[in-house]
Amino acid sequence: MTTAVLTDRERTAVQAYLRLLHTVRAAFDGPPDGPRPVPVPPAVLAEADGALARAGLAGNEEEFFGLLSHWCPQE
Repeated sequence: MTTAVLTDRERTAVQAYLRLLHTVRAAFDGPPDGPRPVPVPPAVLAEADGALARAGLAGNEEEFFGLLSHWCPQE
């Protein structure tokens, strides 16, 4: 098994994405007939967008998700 060694900016991007993913999951968690989910806070989206851009991964989803799958395979 290969180990991905992330740069600080890549790690920050992965962590921001995971926070965004968990926020979205929490917003949609609940019974299907329950109230509509709350919107995802703009700050969470902006954090993920900024982190991806600083890591040079904006617009390169294939590379980003490759890093994510190596660093955090359960997500």
